[in-house]
Amino acid sequence: MYRLSLDDGTTTIAYVWADNENYWPAEQNEPEPFSPGSGIDLFEAAHRRLRGLQIRTPRIRKIDRSQRGYPADIAVVEDVPGDNLEAMLQENPQAAEPTLGRLAEAVEKMNEDMAPGFGKVALIDTGSAGRSCEQAVLDRALRHLGEAAVRDERIAAARGGLEQALFALAGGVRPRAHFGLIHGELGPDHVLVDQLGDPVLIDIEGMMFFDVEWEHVFLKIRFGEYYRWFDRPGLDRQRLTFYELAMRLSLVAGPLRILDGDFPDRAGMAEIAEHNLRRALAFLPTPPASGR
Repeated sequence: MYRLSLDDGTTTIAYVWADNENYWPAEQNEPEPFSPGSGIDLFEAAHRRLRGLQIRTPRIRKIDRSQRGYPADIAVVEDVPGDNLEAMLQENPQAAEPTLGRLAEAVEKMNEDMAPGFGKVALIDTGSAGRSCEQAVLDRALRHLGEAAVRDERIAAARGGLEQALFALAGGVRPRAHFGLIHGELGPDHVLVDQLGDPVLIDIEGMMFFDVEWEHVFLKIRFGEYYRWFDRPGLDRQRLTFYELAMRLSLVAGPLRILDGDFPDRAGMAEIAEHNLRRALAFLPTPPASGR
């Protein structure tokens, strides 16, 4: 992503989908809906869906798939001035409250936009559908557990117990036939705040129809105490618990995989992995106290 200064004194943002600028190594044979969320088609479909729901996202100025001027797909979009929501919450939480309220309304509106199948918006729009969300999450969590175990001895030692916890939690989830629209990674760093205080969603390529509990687990992890703005009745608590363990394992395996490469902020990525590793291990049953 680049901020471009134009001759008329204005600025704009260019998204460039170039493989040599992608720090996130793709997982091998990752099935929908968790296949890599990167590409101009995914971006355009998600953008179209949000605009249809009247949810703010940077306006598209130009789409270029020709690769004549630059060897990659490019989207030129509106540059939204000001901080993101993460900075606002750190600097002035009280001033961020109206934005949080509007963001919560946008999340609810998205969650109520339903589809009979699940997957990324671009694929749903062309009629694609998937198997159960809980099975997709379980398969992915087991794969991430295996990846993390190779890279960290504490996960390796706990692998059997974590597998048992995943199967036990997944076994208590009942099937579901309709799925809501979710962003997929809706943290405060993926929300810009415009001059009117309205939330503006960015990094939207991974947007998909899925169990809304998946989104709510991520919201709770990323917003912490401010998750109270998003919590609502009707969420499936069994799904929330299962999906939290699965997401914690993802947030261990993904950062550790990235650290195999040349990602620049190594300390920050290692901190993410360490924090979520500890939270994943907390799902293990506490061993009974030894008696005398």
